[in-house]
Amino acid sequence: MSFTKEQLIKLSEHLDEPQWMRDFRLNAFEVFEQTPLPTTEEEPWRRTNLRRFRPNNFAPSVNGEANLEADAPDYLAAQLTEDAAGGLLMQIDGEVQRFEVSDELAEKGVIFADMSTAVREHPELVQKYFMTDVVPVTDGKFAAMHGAFWRGGLFLYVPKNVDAGAFHSALWSVNGRTFTHTLIVLEEGAKAIIVDEYGSNTEGNAMHNGVVELLVGDNANLTYVSLQDFDKNMWLFTHERGRVGRDAKLQWVTSLMGTRLTKAFQTIELDKPGAYAQMSGLFFTDGRQHFDLDTQQNHNSADTVSDLLYKGALKGHSRTVWQGMIKALPDSQRIDGLQTNRNLLLDRNARADSIPGLEIEADDVACTHASTIGKLEETEVFYLMSRGIERKIAEQMMVEGFFDPIMQRIPFEGVRNRISERILEKARS
Repeated sequence: MSFTKEQLIKLSEHLDEPQWMRDFRLNAFEVFEQTPLPTTEEEPWRRTNLRRFRPNNFAPSVNGEANLEADAPDYLAAQLTEDAAGGLLMQIDGEVQRFEVSDELAEKGVIFADMSTAVREHPELVQKYFMTDVVPVTDGKFAAMHGAFWRGGLFLYVPKNVDAGAFHSALWSVNGRTFTHTLIVLEEGAKAIIVDEYGSNTEGNAMHNGVVELLVGDNANLTYVSLQDFDKNMWLFTHERGRVGRDAKLQWVTSLMGTRLTKAFQTIELDKPGAYAQMSGLFFTDGRQHFDLDTQQNHNSADTVSDLLYKGALKGHSRTVWQGMIKALPDSQRIDGLQTNRNLLLDRNARADSIPGLEIEADDVACTHASTIGKLEETEVFYLMSRGIERKIAEQMMVEGFFDPIMQRIPFEGVRNRISERILEKARS
């Protein structure tokens, strides 16, 4: 199995795509073929070796190979936000299994659809934004692969000054070959909340190659929550980027629990004065899991603010890498950039690499970064045990306390509860 032009054409035909999308795929395929698989000689990949990854062991999902009768867990469609979701999209291997959207939203001009439907029914919008100014296919081998072979995902468009409320999207992978694309566009003054979930029940090696594009217009407000809990046989490669306009706000929450290996590029672009972005990430690894998170906070304009806090706990022989960078252009004066990464080692064989960075070309800025790697404090464990608490329970309580600053930044109780449950499961294992 492999990725070929013939498979690309079959996929496009099966999805009944317009010619412009097929041409887009073919262009991305050329970039894919010309771009080598990344190696540890490249700085972004220096700590993540793909020697055991065999691309030719995979192939795109072409002819509706999704098992739509698969029993996805009930929690994927559970209500997580205080307000009921106005739109719900459930996909199995990129094929729609369940779709709901309120008539009220449609009357306001809101478009919520699976990505393939959006390509056919709203080409003027999708073509304008799809992998153009946010995540281009030239971002690397896996971005080009995605551009050529993407399948499934969601499209959300919110018109000017419309408060669209909450949406819920979920992907369940069974065939182990998913390439979903998330494209969210908020026009000026618009508001939206979306919870985007990922899980799997697959056999053998599996791969997910995703792209997330978030466009937050002037004075708009987007809350985007991503909950990833794939099986531990999954190779995950993802490019995610948000562009934030004048006086706009992006609140971005990421939870990473599953996969064998994760390589994620997560970037915010603060493009105009008054732009604000908060990135909150948490991850918990065990066994031999390997997570490599590459974050960028790009201040492309003066008077912008970014605030990043990522926290991770590690067990077993797992390894995590966090590489962060705050960038400020020469004219990006009066910016405020904060970058913090904290890691908790729960076993002596676990390893965390934390690499913050600043690239500042302006002289009137307030930018700070901090990173820590530590273990559970024995004195604190002893204090809890002296109150009659068993050691294992005491350690679990301390892990919960470690993640509490991240939880405080998540505005939805349902999301906090979902993440807390997984943290406890991993802590107890």
